Amino acid sequence: MKKTALLLSFALFVLVFTSWEWKKNQYPTLQKGEVIECLNMETQQAYQLEASTPAFASLHITPKMVDPSDLVGTMISFDAADGNKANAYFIPAKKKSNKWLIVIQEWWGLNNQIKMEADQYYKDLGDMNVIAVDMYDGKVAATPDSAMKLMRGADMNRMTAIVQGAIKHAGAKASIYSVGWCFGGMWSLQTAILAGPQSKGSVMYYGRPETNMEKLKSIQCDIIGFFGNKDQSPSPAMVNAFEQNMKDAGKNLSVNRYDAGHGFANPSNPSFNAAAKEDAYAKSIAFLKAH
Repeated sequence: MKKTALLLSFALFVLVFTSWEWKKNQYPTLQKGEVIECLNMETQQAYQLEASTPAFASLHITPKMVDPSDLVGTMISFDAADGNKANAYFIPAKKKSNKWLIVIQEWWGLNNQIKMEADQYYKDLGDMNVIAVDMYDGKVAATPDSAMKLMRGADMNRMTAIVQGAIKHAGAKASIYSVGWCFGGMWSLQTAILAGPQSKGSVMYYGRPETNMEKLKSIQCDIIGFFGNKDQSPSPAMVNAFEQNMKDAGKNLSVNRYDAGHGFANPSNPSFNAAAKEDAYAKSIAFLKAH
């Protein structure tokens, strides 16, 4: 009897210990939103790694300096999602409007060229608040080497917080639109993802496409993109994959291709392609007005 009781006690001990060890080594169940959040940085980090290389820098010629004297907007500050202040070049709509265009810089930073682009969009759209966010917190690069250094030190979580802050600054009832070039092209698409149902249209001038299907499936607006067939960031193959992924995700993407290289839409860039720029800009305005 004592032997049987001893065996039962030992068996119970083994069962309890095994159960404790199994629970100790299990990871908590992740919700779908948590999984997507873990993947949020993949595309941004891939761009950061690429943009931190001399090969990427070689695609960018030192831009011509522009010094406009008639800028329409002013610099403002707003609360970013990380609790810190962020800055932006802001042009309010002439009449109260819930339409907001978030303009996102190239890898150079929020320079005068981007402010001039913001002014032009404001003039041609009419009833839109335009806010060009400062993703580098005041830093601006003048050469490819300095831009590469800024990119190496960039905090993608901080940049996400800046975009989220701009969306919140616009308000819960705001219709969010976005436009960006290169680095900003990537972030324009990310803005559409971050804005969720508030996003009404996104314009990408080149820029690294998103590859995560869960994020692409979450997009709730139409996207228009402008790409150069001579570009390698993104390359034509990457654009093709983006088209297919968006189709598979059931999303509307309009792709426009030009016989041009990287940065073809920047008038301050020596590789500027005036014909491609004119066509892309006209289509951008038509797209935004239609949405």
